Formats: sequence, C-alpha cells, structure tokens
Amino acid sequence: MSVERLVDYVDRMQQAAEQARALTDGMTESAFLADLKTQLAVTMSLVLLGEAAARIGMSNPDFLRDHPELPWSKISEMRNLIVNDDHRADLSAMWGTVRYDLANLISQLQSIRHWRIQGE
Repeated sequence: MSVERLVDYVDRMQQAAEQARALTDGMTESAFLADLKTQLAVTMSLVLLGEAAARIGMSNPDFLRDHPELPWSKISEMRNLIVNDDHRADLSAMWGTVRYDLANLISQLQSIRHWRIQGE
C-alpha cells in the first residue's frame, strides 16, 4: 500500500471517530439511548471506522504491528458485531466507546498521521 493510501485510511478512521463524537456532543447517555437516528448515525460512523482499519490490516499488516498502541482488534470486533449481529450491539457500550475511548483514538491517529507524513 502506498503511503498516500495509508494516510487516506488513517484520515478516514479519524474522520469517522470525530463524526461519532460530534453526533453525540451535548447528549446524555439516556438521550442517546432514546434517539434512534443518532444511534444509526453513530453506528454507521463506527462501521466506517472499522472498515478503514480493516483495509489497513489487509493491505499493510506490518502497520498494525508497528502501531500496537491502537486497539486494532477492538475496532474490528465492534465493526464485526455491528455488521454481522446488529441486534446484539450493546448501545451502552457503544456510548462508552464514543464518549470515552474515541478521544484517545483520535489523538493517536493524529500522531500516526503526522509521523507518516513526516517520514519519521
């Protein structure tokens, strides 16, 4: 995979994570659990996040090994759960991921992107 393509997938991951967070800004968990439209939009953002991560893993598995600080398996597991067994997706767990885990992931993705662009 070219560096440009890799950066594109990292950017897609970051954008999807930022979208999921933006969709829930100002919401409480109970408001999220009562809002089907937001649930569906957040779910789609998480699927897009997982898809971009999966493409990186398929095309450049060394990149995943080079960046073990990212929760690659958790990202894939959430995507797979949503896509393959959506009726079992735990909305409270999804809320926790979006509101508490994605901020750190976004920061890590920004660091990786800058590292790749600078060629360090």
